[in-house]
Amino acid sequence: MLRPWLSSGAVRALSRAPRSLRPILIPRNNFSSASNLQIDRVPLRKQLKQDAKSLKAQKKQRKENEEASRQEWELTVGVEIHAQLDTAAKLFSRAATSTSATPNSNVALFDLAFPGSQPKFQPATLLPALRAAIALNCQIQPVSRFDRKHYFYQDQPSGYQITQYYEPFARNGYIDLFDYDGIAPEDGERVRIDIQQVQMEQDTAKSQEYPGPTSTQLLDFNRVSHPLIEIITLPQIHSPATAAACVRKLQSILQACGAVTTGMELGGLRADINVSIRRRSEVLGGLGQRTEIKNLSSFKAVEDAIIAEKNRQIAVLESGGKVLGETRGWTIGSTETHLLRGKEGAVDYRYMPDPDIPPLVIGEDLITRLQESLPMAPDTLLLQLIGPEYGLPIEDAKPLIELDDGARLEYYQDVVDILHKNGLDKSTKAVLARMAGNWVLHELGGLLTKADQTWHADIVPAQSLADLIDHLKRGLVTGPMAKQVLASIFDGDRRPVPQLLEEDNLLLRPLSREEYISLAESAIALNPKMVEQIRGKQLGKLGWFVGQMMRMGEKGRVEAPKAEMILRELILGEKA
Repeated sequence: MLRPWLSSGAVRALSRAPRSLRPILIPRNNFSSASNLQIDRVPLRKQLKQDAKSLKAQKKQRKENEEASRQEWELTVGVEIHAQLDTAAKLFSRAATSTSATPNSNVALFDLAFPGSQPKFQPATLLPALRAAIALNCQIQPVSRFDRKHYFYQDQPSGYQITQYYEPFARNGYIDLFDYDGIAPEDGERVRIDIQQVQMEQDTAKSQEYPGPTSTQLLDFNRVSHPLIEIITLPQIHSPATAAACVRKLQSILQACGAVTTGMELGGLRADINVSIRRRSEVLGGLGQRTEIKNLSSFKAVEDAIIAEKNRQIAVLESGGKVLGETRGWTIGSTETHLLRGKEGAVDYRYMPDPDIPPLVIGEDLITRLQESLPMAPDTLLLQLIGPEYGLPIEDAKPLIELDDGARLEYYQDVVDILHKNGLDKSTKAVLARMAGNWVLHELGGLLTKADQTWHADIVPAQSLADLIDHLKRGLVTGPMAKQVLASIFDGDRRPVPQLLEEDNLLLRPLSREEYISLAESAIALNPKMVEQIRGKQLGKLGWFVGQMMRMGEKGRVEAPKAEMILRELILGEKA
């Protein structure tokens, strides 16, 4: 450790001295003589500007490198999604499915592979799987079969996983991705990704590792045989952003049709990504050697892991090496993927038809009934929200669909329905719908973020928010006062909004024109220089004067649009 050349007592004395009198303490080996001692002082603001400029330059360089890489190398990505189905029972036993039950409390003998126990397919588990396949535009196979995929690991008690490898229940589907889904700009406005197959399979046990000298691993067999679907796309994706958009879109479709328990955020959906690289000049030679990145648990992880693996493969090939077929992992915050094991193939898994499970036969009448009862698809719902009925900007419509597993959208629609009961004309209904979108997403969302709370519909009753928006639209309360009332309701005030406004004396009592002029003249008199700046076309400073008038006036009575109108009249000579 480097030490200053002053004694500890001297250091303590200097620390109590005024800052302007303190010397700068420099370790001995930082200079060779007094003559070459030089201290460079950089002002903080200048340093921050330099740092920001450096970061901007780095981002620009990274973007240029990415573009150059894209011109020379073609990235190809395939996606495999494992999603937990929303069912009451497990796939091959009557044990309950639960993510929160006491560990190892919902386990049947078959789940633990007890000798002599037999699988019994639970027909109800097929329903959410079929809804998912129909929503993904798949062809439902009238007959499908289950296979055994052999591998040995502590979370797989039987030594094999039951899946559908040879004859899955659904094939040949697709999803469409649009520019508003976040696909890469080079993919244009729309790209279609084909789905090779959707298969049912059982989940494994949940492992929990505890670090320490013994490296203990605990296993919770509640998750064994939880019904899964695996969705396998064709390798048709050529950018990390589009791959992340694909996973995000798949999750939204599965949630919209009620097929899955939760999304990626809570572990109900996991993504495996297959990545390969080839030179664009070698496109006739087929795809490059692929590697698989396992168990990605967020959309950002999907994008970041693909970028890292692409760069790794390019570096290997440019150095004369050879990309090996491997299974690799990814840690959030990393810049490189890491090797897990060599890549297994069908031979390694020794797939074989399961002799204990009969074929699964699906009737056409069941498919038709499910098609007729399927909820609205996310894309259709988005078009409805940005259409004339709601008139939302797409920046608001998409979060409403995606947030909180659709619960935020249901709440928004409840608020709009209450507002529409007032029997207003269509144009006013659209205005109220846009106002409701803003308040549900931004005002209420801001309170949730500030309080670090998760969404639930009772946090502010839909009736209360609708009443508040109605009062605001009718000019009975100002915007700032409405935000204050929303915060009170958020904090637990359950009085009806009309009662709350009346009892707390928050209803707007409009100022007269004379009162607005008096406030404006007082503000103007205190700030003559700023008045001249506004007359010099610095109109943005009008907002500052509006704020001064709102501070000077009685709380809740000054309306910003009227205040600005009076200011424009007095300062700029504009007539209303």
